[in-house]
Amino acid sequence: MKNYIAHSEETRKELLSEISCTSIEDLYKQLPIKFKNFNCGNPLSEMETQKRIKALARKNGTDYAVFTGGGIYNKFIPACINYVAQRFEFLTAYTPYQPEVSQGTLQAIYEYQTMISRLTGMDIANASMYDAGSACAEAILMAHRITRGKKNKAFVSNNINPEYKEVIKTYCWAQGIEIEWFYNMPENCDTACCVLVQNPDYYGEVKAITKPGNTILIVTTNPAALSILKPPVEADIITGDVQPLGLAMEFGGPHAGYLACKEAYMRQMPGRLVGKTVDTEGNTAYTLTIQTREQHIKREKATSNICSNQSLMALSATLYLSLLGEKGFLQTGILSANNAHKLSQKLADKGFTTINKNFFNEFVIKVNNSDEFLEKLKKNNILGGIKLDDNKILVCATEMNTDEEINAYVNTF
Repeated sequence: MKNYIAHSEETRKELLSEISCTSIEDLYKQLPIKFKNFNCGNPLSEMETQKRIKALARKNGTDYAVFTGGGIYNKFIPACINYVAQRFEFLTAYTPYQPEVSQGTLQAIYEYQTMISRLTGMDIANASMYDAGSACAEAILMAHRITRGKKNKAFVSNNINPEYKEVIKTYCWAQGIEIEWFYNMPENCDTACCVLVQNPDYYGEVKAITKPGNTILIVTTNPAALSILKPPVEADIITGDVQPLGLAMEFGGPHAGYLACKEAYMRQMPGRLVGKTVDTEGNTAYTLTIQTREQHIKREKATSNICSNQSLMALSATLYLSLLGEKGFLQTGILSANNAHKLSQKLADKGFTTINKNFFNEFVIKVNNSDEFLEKLKKNNILGGIKLDDNKILVCATEMNTDEEINAYVNTF
């Protein structure tokens, strides 16, 4: 398979004749270009171009010690992941709409589903979602369907990621579902189709979760936290983002969301689901199953607007969990938690107050001036956290942060 096949001269002439042009120059003359002199400089060889691009890239200033979190985390990514995920068999493959078209891709998705189920303690997981925000919103719509649309209200914690909030607002507005935001668990939960909480929440706080009566409980969580925290098995639906599982930060994406639930709710799950079976000759085979999707003419009865999945991102997460194994995954969680608590203690010794009582690898500190605090760190090549308001900053540490970086953070002040 070749990456690029140039047009032949015969093909060029045929294409140009269709738009009444005799040459490429005639085509360019029709473009409304306002600038005649682009000042591109002299032509460069491939080697010279690479050197020039690298020199420009260095000006981006990406060599920072990273202490930011808030849903996107600086995690160690084994080199093998990109090597495998970028093989053309995976990289160029489109979502397998036909049930049995691509056994390799389907098997990879099946393994992903199995790993997410084990990680969350749920019975079943789908083939992945677009991101954590859409996974949360789809989970609310799923709960609304489970309750047969009789409860047009959803209780949602105010302490979830702000980006998830915006997606939830849009989805629920379109479906006519009222959102009631809360800080403390409401007493009348049975009046709503579901209760959605984040644990650890956006501010890093880890709380005990209890089932709110007979209402469907949705928990969104950082999968990296499940390396050392017990999965919230009290939940009916669990969602989150797989970015911490072997995906680079990439300026915020692309990433993938996950959604897992109890078996009783399987037929109301959004998105795609891969099952394992045998073919007519008794060989193991994989197939898309429980396909109540809009592309199968379900229209208004479709379980969601998700007709695809993030196969390549799910593959990367599968490779990550496979390569690290249970012990390696546990180790990354312990290192992250230790680094975060170490940084929190060192900041406390400097007079900064950590607001959180219980946290995994993110916590909130009080400062006199957030902008000055973060700017001072940035001058020392440290991305110190996310500004919450004028006096509060969300700080994160992972296994990637060294003792030298932690000391440099603290010694800045």
